[in-house]
Amino acid sequence: MTTRLRILDDGAWLSVDDTRQVSVSELWRLDAPGFCECDLSDLVVENFLEVGIDGRTVEVRVYGQCIACGTQATTGWVPVGRVVDGAFEDIDRESVLRPRSRKSKQHSPDSGSTGQG
Repeated sequence: MTTRLRILDDGAWLSVDDTRQVSVSELWRLDAPGFCECDLSDLVVENFLEVGIDGRTVEVRVYGQCIACGTQATTGWVPVGRVVDGAFEDIDRESVLRPRSRKSKQHSPDSGSTGQG
């Protein structure tokens, strides 16, 4: 089964199978050592830069600003959902998101489909 991942509207939306699923201008609690000096960043997401998939987990790299300290930067790979049985399942962004490093990306903005299923 193929799942299409794209970034739309100049980085404002993450689209999964041509349906807008995640938008910028949300506040994420982010456990991101190196993003800023805060233990937990209160990140206002301003722009999606890249989208990828690791197994069934949909991940993004975003640009944003910590509202606590003012740092503006780009995150590592942050999980935002999963593809299960061909359908996108949103994660609870009220929980702490933990970016991680990934050696190679499998997907870039507007680059088409993946064969996940």
